[in-house]
Amino acid sequence: MDKIWVEMYDAAKSVQNERHISDYVLCGQVAAAILSKSGKIYTGVCIDTCSSLGICAERNAIFNMITNGEQEIDKVLCIVAPDGSTGAPCGACRELMVQLMPGTYKDIEIMLDYAAERIVKLGELTPEWWI
Repeated sequence: MDKIWVEMYDAAKSVQNERHISDYVLCGQVAAAILSKSGKIYTGVCIDTCSSLGICAERNAIFNMITNGEQEIDKVLCIVAPDGSTGAPCGACRELMVQLMPGTYKDIEIMLDYAAERIVKLGELTPEWWI
């Protein structure tokens, strides 16, 4: 496995910290790392609220990347459980990536299964865009 995936995994794992912020907000049970085209890693955690105002870890990491002046994604890794297992981005996260990079989104690499080193491209998960 490429060293960058290990760095991304470690970055996501370092921010994964499930906790209650209030009676209405839970965060940190899912964590993500985004590698921008410049080679910088951005992280984010999920934020769940009782009124659906929350955000997925991947979108949080993407917004962190955008806040820091970048908008091109190279790789995505998401830790979806306390045991460190990884998984695919949800439909909303995929849609954001497609809209950010409509001409090249199919080339974004997604770590589906870190333990098995299974990597797919976003184009395999989202082969046809609705627009």
